[in-house]
Amino acid sequence: MRTEDSHSPPERIKASSAVVGSSFTVRRALPTKTRRMVGAWCFLDHVGPASFEAGQGMNVGPHPHIGLQTFTWMIEGEILHRDSLGYEQIIRPGQVNLMTAGKGITHAEESLNDNAGRIHITQLWIALPDSERQREPDFKHHPDLPIIERDGFQITLLVGNAFGATSPAKVYTPMIGMDLKTDAAANATIELNPDFEHAVLCLNGAMEVEGELIEPGTLLYLGLGRHSVSLKSDHAAQSLLIGGEPFNENILMFWNFVARTPEEIIKATEDWNKHQYFSEVKNSPLKRLIAPDASSLHLKA
Repeated sequence: MRTEDSHSPPERIKASSAVVGSSFTVRRALPTKTRRMVGAWCFLDHVGPASFEAGQGMNVGPHPHIGLQTFTWMIEGEILHRDSLGYEQIIRPGQVNLMTAGKGITHAEESLNDNAGRIHITQLWIALPDSERQREPDFKHHPDLPIIERDGFQITLLVGNAFGATSPAKVYTPMIGMDLKTDAAANATIELNPDFEHAVLCLNGAMEVEGELIEPGTLLYLGLGRHSVSLKSDHAAQSLLIGGEPFNENILMFWNFVARTPEEIIKATEDWNKHQYFSEVKNSPLKRLIAPDASSLHLKA
């Protein structure tokens, strides 16, 4: 049985830089060399906050996914989602798009117009357990999420159960996701599920988490066994807390796919490039992406 003192010291993880679309440099907090997953969360990109010039918005052409859910949390800006199921959905600040790829889906993301603007967004993947990864694809838009006020923090419950509230986002393993925002100095203690592993990514400003000061670009991994986490900020700040039961299946990630074997990855990349198996995104003006060749890679889970 775990106790309050059974957890390890926090682990600081520096996010790497990656490019999405044609012009956006983003911070990639998961996966990294030192930490591949937090619960079922297997991918975490943080874009912004940033301004962009006219015609330089976020545009990602049609591309496929298998074996995962994509989770988009919009903080600033607007993006149009289109997918092969026929959904066309604008996501705005304070909203979540949750797309379940299952056995296969294709989607694209594009800015609404060519005007200059602002963007701040987190995009995450959730690995589907083996029992669910061949399910039919689906898409859900969640414009209304539970918001809890706690000791100066505005907490948006993105996934899971907390504070007597439940997020409408349907996931397939026990997990949690919260946006933690304060507009001024604040100090709070947030209860956690000690059976989950947790991590906190700073999105804006600076925040002390368990006494560790983090700024954008740092993921603080808290590990297992914590019953609570302390948060403190001297100024306006914002962070993302994610967690979940340790994911006890070996996954294989390549390009936009989450699988279990190299053969699955190779087949998915070849199917996509040969315009077979995956359905197309209708009405997207963006160029279809090309999957990198996986046949000669030494892929390992």
